[in-house]
Amino acid sequence: MRIPALSAAVAVVAATLAGGAAPAAATTAASSVDLEAGAGLHHSSATVTYERVDGAANAVKVLLVEANAGEHDCVWVEWNDPDDGWTSLNSEPPCNGGGLVEAPNLTIKAPKGHPLKVRLAAFHGSELVHKDIEKL
Repeated sequence: MRIPALSAAVAVVAATLAGGAAPAAATTAASSVDLEAGAGLHHSSATVTYERVDGAANAVKVLLVEANAGEHDCVWVEWNDPDDGWTSLNSEPPCNGGGLVEAPNLTIKAPKGHPLKVRLAAFHGSELVHKDIEKL
């Protein structure tokens, strides 16, 4: 994880604790999943940091999304919403070698039996050319 992403993750945790969450209640540890797609100038990557929602059968809280686009790509980090299909976790796509770090603090959930997944989708214009999918 890069230093800016680490700083953002620390800020999210500090804000949560400052907001009145008791440290003893914070029993769910944050996890992350790395995504990579393409090669050479087309190599794109992303990291999604999340934590399980206590008491929910199939829900996670997305704490941090970091995305880095290949030189000729625009990338979206998406999740498999059971109602709407692949739905973006980042507000805008980084493009042409750019990066983006966001803390959406978003809870995503699905019915029991629908596996929660995230995907890195790299596009050339409107054509999906590279992707990586991982389970949460």
